Amino acid sequence: MPAYTAAQKDAIDQFVDLTNSQRTIASKYLKQVAWNVERAVDSFFGSDSSRGAAKSSLSTIFDKYRDDPQDSPDGIGIDGAMTFLNTIEVQLDEVACLAVLEMCQSPSMGEFTRDGFIDGWKNAHCDNEDRMKEYIKYLRKQIPNDPNLFRRVYRFTFPLSRMQGQRNLQYEIAADQWKLFFTSDHGGMLWNTARTPWLDWWLEFLEGRGKKPVNKDLWEQVEVFMRKSLEDEEFGWWSPDGAWPGALDEFVDYVKERRGKGSEMDVE
Repeated sequence: MPAYTAAQKDAIDQFVDLTNSQRTIASKYLKQVAWNVERAVDSFFGSDSSRGAAKSSLSTIFDKYRDDPQDSPDGIGIDGAMTFLNTIEVQLDEVACLAVLEMCQSPSMGEFTRDGFIDGWKNAHCDNEDRMKEYIKYLRKQIPNDPNLFRRVYRFTFPLSRMQGQRNLQYEIAADQWKLFFTSDHGGMLWNTARTPWLDWWLEFLEGRGKKPVNKDLWEQVEVFMRKSLEDEEFGWWSPDGAWPGALDEFVDYVKERRGKGSEMDVE
């Protein structure tokens, strides 16, 4: 067996997960494109005939889950969406569920449009439910380790979670979503360091401010702040003159004060 680097082995694993093919096939396609997984998978599924067949297959799957074919020929509602997600073994309380909604560009929580559903799964090279299940396993591994994927899903969750007609996110909804994204139990990233239980303190801080609605800028910058705090929990990157939302400026002071009091920290 050829000797592969750790990165090459990881690429082979990803290719196998996405295509359900043999490792020898994976290495063949990957070698042809300098070990670029996305290009290798595109090559594997790349013929016009296969794309056409995939679209037809996905349209059939979509029709299977429509709540009311007469009233909504091009939409899957909440009941159908829940049945579909259960079929492909996605839990509602995990980040992978939000990743599926982002991939399919769902217009609201628990809904799919025909075009979004077909385009999303076609781009993921999944034309049947077994491949979808395998792709979910791939997503679960990638979400905590791929910053671009994590950020894309995280940012899409803001408009997805807003109440109809509102510009901001209700605090209770934002808090629930942060608990998904910033804990490892639900497939997210653990926002916690040796000295600071970041997520717990962040929610305590916001509750102390009156549980105000969360606007888009604050939502997006919390994820940026999270990554910075994991890289350096001592605030070497922080500047009071930076363009952070006011709530995060205040949170830095809150953290410093809590540390100064020597409070007990429940670190996982």
